[in-house]
Formats: sequence, C-alpha cells, structure tokens
Amino acid sequence: MIRRLYDWTLTMADHRHALWVLAFVAFIESSVFPIPPDVIMIPMILAAPHRAWIIAGVALVASVLGGVLGYAIGAFAYDSIGQPILAAMGKAEAMEAFNTRFNDVGFWAVLAAGVTPFPYKVITIMSGWTAMPFATFMATSVLARGMRFFIVAALLYKFGAPIRDFIEKRLGMMFTLFMAALIGGFYVLKFL
Repeated sequence: MIRRLYDWTLTMADHRHALWVLAFVAFIESSVFPIPPDVIMIPMILAAPHRAWIIAGVALVASVLGGVLGYAIGAFAYDSIGQPILAAMGKAEAMEAFNTRFNDVGFWAVLAAGVTPFPYKVITIMSGWTAMPFATFMATSVLARGMRFFIVAALLYKFGAPIRDFIEKRLGMMFTLFMAALIGGFYVLKFL
C-alpha cells in the first residue's frame, strides 16, 4: 500500500494541478499521511526550477496548516479520550509531569521533527496532546518546515538533477546530524 501511495504521489508531480496536489499532500502529511511532500516537490522543482520558491512556499504553508490539524487532533482527542482513561487508572499526575517535560524541550522537538526524517505528524499531535503553547508550536513549525522546504528548493534550484540523489538519500541524515550537533552544542554550553 505504501508503495502505491508513493508511486501515486510521484505521478501527481506532473499533473496540471500539481501545486494543489502538493498542498494537499503537505497538509495531510503533517497529521496523518505517511508520504512526505518532498516526493512531489522535488520533481516539480526539477521540471520548473524558476518556480522553486513558489513550490517551497506552498509546501510550507500547507504543511504548517496541516500541523495545526495535528495539534488539534492531539488537543481534542486527548481531552475527550486519553485524559479520562489516565484519570481512571490513577495516572493523571504522571501525564502532567510528562507534559511539563515535553513542553520544556518542545521547541527542540518541533524543530527537530520539522527538518529531519522523524515523522512531523508525531510531534504535531504530541504538541497538542501536551498543551504546548500554540504560539511556540506555530513559530517553531514555520521555522522548521521553512528550513526543510526552502533548503531543498535552493539546492535543486542551484544544482538541479545531480543533487536529487543527495536530497533523497542523504539530506535527512544531514539535517539529523545538524540538529544533534546544535542541541549538543547548547547542552555543552549550558553545563560547562
């Protein structure tokens, strides 16, 4: 099933309404869909490099709006289903402690999930579930998704098809290493 979704996503890159398809995929990927918008975005930019910034902008806006849906899923499903179950089990206090810990590092969690291969939808839902401040969630989502989509657009605009292999196979790893170095650097500065 995942392979069919991936193949369908790739064929949509050539569709005359490709920007709308990209917006749809970027929106639902932020809360439920397993295929990242990059699989549409990359062929679209390679086909029309002069539209790279528009394509990245559409992916950014749709992805952040989809993140709002993920946040709402976490916020409302937890209140109506998760919280009563935890309260009945006597675990409501443990959840409050988890929420506090998550929200203490929430900026970093959203930033890391927004730029790395880690599923962004997990963090969007968890952000709503833990009642992360919405302004922090939005600002970090815009920053993270903007970095992700505009760096890909810039690389494709500048280098074209030869950079595609790097983006598809190694860019996620590079973002992950960058985030690890950044967080590690802040950790070292804080405790030295």
